[in-house]
Amino acid sequence: MKLYTLPGACSTACHISLHWSGAAFAVQVVTRDEIKSDAYRAINAAGSVPVLVDGDFALTQNAAIVGYIADLYPDARLAGDGSPRQRAEATRWLAFCNSDVHPAFIPLFGPGMFIADPSQFDALKVAARQRLRGLFERADAQLTGREWLAGFRSYADPYLYITLRWAANTGVDLSGLDGIAAFAARMEADEGVRAALKAEGLA
Repeated sequence: MKLYTLPGACSTACHISLHWSGAAFAVQVVTRDEIKSDAYRAINAAGSVPVLVDGDFALTQNAAIVGYIADLYPDARLAGDGSPRQRAEATRWLAFCNSDVHPAFIPLFGPGMFIADPSQFDALKVAARQRLRGLFERADAQLTGREWLAGFRSYADPYLYITLRWAANTGVDLSGLDGIAAFAARMEADEGVRAALKAEGLA
C-alpha cells in the first residue's frame, strides 16, 4: 500500500492510522503544486489528498480510507472490538471530525469561498473560530474521564488530533479544555504519531 499525503493536511490522520494498524506501507509526501499536476490527477482526478493505493485499487476520502485500513487490519481495533456498537461509536466520532469540525475550518483557510468582500473576511473568521470553539467544547466533554473519543483508541482520534493542530495555527481558543489538552499530550507522545509527523517533516 502507498499513501499520498500533504504535510499537516487531513491525510496525516490516515498516515497515523496506518502506523497504528501495523501495516507495511509506503508514503509519498506531496506538495500543493504536485497534487494539481496531470500525473497526480491520473491517480485522483479531484487533485486532493489523501489517496491510498493498494495494488490496482486507488481509494480517496479520509473516512473511506481509515475504514478500509481498519477492515484490513482488525487486530489493530481501529473500529473497536468488532461489535456493531463499537464500530458505530468509532464512526460517530469520525463523522464528527470529518463532517462537523473539518468543514468549520474552511472559512479560516479560504474565506473568499464564502464571501466576496475582503473587508468582511475578519468577521467571518471570528464567527468560524466561535463555532470551532463550540465544537471543541463538545469533544472536550466527550474526553472528560476518557483517553479516547470513542472510549477506546480508534480511527477518529488521529483526525481530531490533526484538527487540533489546525486550531493552534489559526487562533482558535482552546483554553480551559483540559480533556482536549490531555488528549493532545497523549497523541504527541504516541510512537505512531511521532513517526507520521517525522515522515511529513512536521516533527
